[in-house]
Amino acid sequence: MAVSFLLLVLFGLSYAQQRNTATINVLVLRETNGKPVRNAEVVLHLLDKDGKTKQDAIELKTHEDGRAEAGGVPFGRWRVQVIAKGFQTYGNDQDILQPQLELTIKLQKPKDQFSIYK
Repeated sequence: MAVSFLLLVLFGLSYAQQRNTATINVLVLRETNGKPVRNAEVVLHLLDKDGKTKQDAIELKTHEDGRAEAGGVPFGRWRVQVIAKGFQTYGNDQDILQPQLELTIKLQKPKDQFSIYK
C-alpha cells in the first residue's frame, strides 16, 4: 500500500513538472528570400514579473535547416534573442504557456547607416 502511494505521488510530481514545461521549436529564416539561417545563436532568458532576467540563459544554435529546439523550458515570460553574422539582432518577449511552441523568426539585413563623417 505504501509503495503504491509513493508511486502515485512520484507520478503526480512528474506529471506536474511535465505540464509546466514546454518544447520550443525555432525556425530562423532570411526575410529576403525565406532561406534558412544556419549557425544562428538563439538565446532564451526567463524574465521575472518586472521584465528582468531571472537566471542563466538557454543557448542554442540553428542547424543547416535553420531549426533549433529546446525541451523542458519552464512556463513563463521569456526574452528571445537571435544573433547571426550579417543580420540585425532579433529580440522579442514571448509568453510560453503551452507544452509546444513553434516560433518562426525572419532576420533582416542591417540597415544602412548615415553619417556626416566620411
